[in-house]
Amino acid sequence: MKIGALKEVASGEARVAMTPQSAKDLQKLGHSCLIQKGAGEAAGFDDAAYEAAGVKVVTGVAVWKDAEIIAKVQPPTETEAEKLSEGQTLISFFYPAANEALLETAKGQGASVIAMDMVPRISRAQKMDALSSMANIAGYRAVIEAGNNFGRFFTGQVTAAGKVPPAKVLVVGAGVAGLAAIGTSTSLGAITLAFDVRPEVAEQIESMGAEFVYLDFEEQAQDGAATGGYAAPSSPEFREKQLEKFRELAPDVDIVITTALIPNRDAPVLWTKDMVEMMKPGSVIVDLAAERGGNCELTEKDQKIVTDNGVTIVGYTDFPSRMAAQSSLLYSTNVRHMMTDLTPGKDGVVVHDMEDDVIRGATVTHQGEITWPPPPPKTQAIAAQPKKDKPKVLTPEEKRAEELAAFKDATKRQVTLLAAGGALMLLIGAYAPASFMQHFVVFALACFVGFQVIWNVSHALHTPLMAVTNAISGIIVVGALLQIGSGNWLVVFLSFIGVLIASINIVGGFLVTRRMLAMFQKS
Repeated sequence: MKIGALKEVASGEARVAMTPQSAKDLQKLGHSCLIQKGAGEAAGFDDAAYEAAGVKVVTGVAVWKDAEIIAKVQPPTETEAEKLSEGQTLISFFYPAANEALLETAKGQGASVIAMDMVPRISRAQKMDALSSMANIAGYRAVIEAGNNFGRFFTGQVTAAGKVPPAKVLVVGAGVAGLAAIGTSTSLGAITLAFDVRPEVAEQIESMGAEFVYLDFEEQAQDGAATGGYAAPSSPEFREKQLEKFRELAPDVDIVITTALIPNRDAPVLWTKDMVEMMKPGSVIVDLAAERGGNCELTEKDQKIVTDNGVTIVGYTDFPSRMAAQSSLLYSTNVRHMMTDLTPGKDGVVVHDMEDDVIRGATVTHQGEITWPPPPPKTQAIAAQPKKDKPKVLTPEEKRAEELAAFKDATKRQVTLLAAGGALMLLIGAYAPASFMQHFVVFALACFVGFQVIWNVSHALHTPLMAVTNAISGIIVVGALLQIGSGNWLVVFLSFIGVLIASINIVGGFLVTRRMLAMFQKS
């Protein structure tokens, strides 16, 4: 099949859907590649690089006419959609929920459209998840953009010229973009705080060196499985508590990066005008949700403004395009992985398998029919969280009754064991010789005392491994000491070796335990 990439017509769009490297990989699948003249120049890929990779550089008209599969980044314009022909396949971002007219046009042209923004969020499809690829770049670029507009270092410094405090960064929303922003901010040395309505991401945030902002609000944790890993709308009460927390943080933070956006919804307003007014002069807000209205109340789409109190608000919507080379490499790789799934035989033959979860989910029109919205994938993006019952808070009377019952059970169990052991020893004593019984009684008492004195020691004071090791070593020492006075030189020698090795184990065990306990003590 001939795969053609077009030059983007959207204003300011510098990305390209095919790079020289992805073209080489597509050719390994048995396809041939075309690209419109100058399509990759804005991203740093000139026509000579494509020709060296075996790509035929042609005019835009030739791409529409000859290519059976057309790759783009931005959704097609109405004019471009009308150029599609029957049997052609378009692979691009499409946003079908917001582009019903384009869906009808593509349907009327008899073309198939694979929307890269509709790739289902399942493990197998991560390699084609272009939304995550672009969000990752947007999160990184947001921190760079914030640093460009911030008047100080991110990291703290103490120099001969004076002390520079570290910047304090708040990231609102810990999705792909948010986590990328957190990683970049912490690596630059800033004190990073992060908030998300999904409490399960707290561990991810803290593992990256940031501090998770907790709310003093009891609400059932959201199950990310129901929304494909996205945050779901919060209750009004939760929202008020959230805004209250942000008002508390506003005077202290230097940089705010907001990433909260739910697909096919307007961005929730999380940073209000009064919060902006509370911020220090020179502070920066980067709003990654500006395309859908913005998380900041004062954000202006595609603009950078400075408020009366000196706060810079960045509302750019083209962060991935501002890193066009990297964005093109990642996006073209996502497209190439999609083509790999569409070409299972690697023989240049496209198989549009509508039974495949990934292909079916991303296909919005096919064979003259609109196939959007797709059915839910057979495999969920993430497993549903098991329901956890809240632990019952016991009253003092209930605690005492529970402890008493546990003590009675333990006493009954020990008495039963002692009675059974005594009966067993009496039974053995009735038939065994006296010399055997003397050793057997010592062995039984040693086991009982060892169990009570060593095994039952709290592991907070003694590790389980050391407790058992010292118990065994103690038994060896006792046995060896009893035998060391024997008249046989071989027995004496072996007893001495036994005492020596067991003593080394015991002393070493206590030294290791002492070092472990020292790790938890303040120097």
